[in-house]
Amino acid sequence: MATNRTNSKATNKPGGKSGKRNAAAERRAKIEEARRKERARDRRNRILTIAACMVVLAATVGGGWWLWASTDGDDSGTPQAGEASEIEGVQTWDELGRNHVEGQVDYPMNPPAGGDHAQAWMNCDADVYETEIANENAVHSLEHGAVWVTYNDAAAEADITTLSERVSATSYTLMSPKPDQESPIVLTAWGNQLALDTADDPRVETFFNTFVQGAQTPEPGAACTGGLTE
Repeated sequence: MATNRTNSKATNKPGGKSGKRNAAAERRAKIEEARRKERARDRRNRILTIAACMVVLAATVGGGWWLWASTDGDDSGTPQAGEASEIEGVQTWDELGRNHVEGQVDYPMNPPAGGDHAQAWMNCDADVYETEIANENAVHSLEHGAVWVTYNDAAAEADITTLSERVSATSYTLMSPKPDQESPIVLTAWGNQLALDTADDPRVETFFNTFVQGAQTPEPGAACTGGLTE
């Protein structure tokens, strides 16, 4: 009977081999469960990251398409710059002289749109002149990339005011009266000229956008300050 009691205690002892095996199995199960949850979390994170990247990509592509669609071929806003040949009514001249000369020059167009000219240029940094200026000095301004706005007595006072405000807000432009020109308003750049009746013509803005320091400029980057002011 004593022997049986001893065996029973050995079998049920908490620290026995069976208990150790059960504890080890539980630990392995917990570790495996933790690993499974970690793998699942990693998969979710990867899916969320991919989804976020797709959203950003779609927004970028969509935004670029919207920007292109909103600007391409849009004729409802401000007229854009273009080639001289695309502006209806622009007259052009090639192979114009660029020598510095003294005295008056006999130009083939009025106002002159280029050719030999004086050593000094007229200030063309948004300058509005109240009196007529010398052709030879204004042509030198054109060589620097300026747009020259002229008008005669047939121009409406409101148009003169509108053009004065436009020139006053734009560097590389100048404006002056030209009583002997044929059209009420003339816009002139080097080798290019546009005659107009009114200042509200949409070609005014297009001409400015195209020719103020435009591709026609013989001396790009040359100053429009430091010249004559009267």
